[in-house]
Amino acid sequence: MPTKLLYMVSHPIQYQAPLLRRIAAEPDIALKVLFLSDRSSRAYFDEGFGREVAWDVPLRDGYVSALLDEVELDAELANCDALWVHGWQHTAMRRALKKAQALGKLTLMRGENWDGAMPDPPGLKGWLKRQYLSGVFKTCTRFLCIGSQNRAYYKSRGIAEDRLFSMPYAVDNAFFAERASSPVELDLPPGRKVILFAGKLMRRKHPDWLLKAWKQAWTEGERPILLFVGDGEMREELQAQAGSDVIFTGFRNQTKLPSLYARADVFVLPAEREAWGLAINEAMACGTAVLASDQVGAAFDLISPDCGCIFPVAEPEKLVAALRECVDNSEAMGLAARRRIADWDFEADVKGLREALT
Repeated sequence: MPTKLLYMVSHPIQYQAPLLRRIAAEPDIALKVLFLSDRSSRAYFDEGFGREVAWDVPLRDGYVSALLDEVELDAELANCDALWVHGWQHTAMRRALKKAQALGKLTLMRGENWDGAMPDPPGLKGWLKRQYLSGVFKTCTRFLCIGSQNRAYYKSRGIAEDRLFSMPYAVDNAFFAERASSPVELDLPPGRKVILFAGKLMRRKHPDWLLKAWKQAWTEGERPILLFVGDGEMREELQAQAGSDVIFTGFRNQTKLPSLYARADVFVLPAEREAWGLAINEAMACGTAVLASDQVGAAFDLISPDCGCIFPVAEPEKLVAALRECVDNSEAMGLAARRRIADWDFEADVKGLREALT
């Protein structure tokens, strides 16, 4: 009999949908997904992008799903063999964990937390947070770690090694690799190097640091094109400072991103408090060198000197030298990035999930 796995997550997520289809294809795992909301399945206003977004990839196809308010949760929990939840921020998830534990079900936690992105506050508030987390974690049988820093987060909070299983944060590598050769719908000068930022133009992501570093790195001669793909609160401010050789495309959907990653020589994510940064995965799958800050969770597992650079958030001026290094070595780094990301994939996720379920 297949293992009946019940997965609870806040809403359909474009990064997760292909993974859920992959898991649902396993003959011995009967997956059912419960969404707290389905707002992302249709056009909705995204606060980070500051605009309405409608994803151009299917989010609920290929696996069984329902909304939480469409089912009787107690019956779903009684019928499953294991409950898997994504994070613990929602009351409904914490209640489900307690109920599943009381029924003797296997409970799996997969979250994004690590100390660089979600540090405990100092003093009493930090102690209270740890007490709260201790209570949540007691309802979890096992933990699905998205990367090394996420694993360290659990271990520092008393979770034993034998309760930790690797289920790396991955994207559909094949989707991005296959579409990387699609025509770029932009009039970019042939032969010019391209530096890419793709995401929400918000202060925590520091696109302004990238713009400043780009200006300082090339003060004379022909410099790379700087390409901002995305929207958000900082767009007008950045455009006012940009000048020539800087292009703003606005929001681009999932199917349009691979060719942009592939056209770029370097992808840059200079963010603070970034839980992971799946755009790093996407760029690497398209054969692009990557540069990130040391507060991007993905950097610790995916970026090495052969495929990119890491700069310290505390010293943003070091982004200048890192940018030059990546641009100068972008071809070799891009090839190494594609090789490095190859095994950080959905197959590794399925393997880790299986190990946690046994």
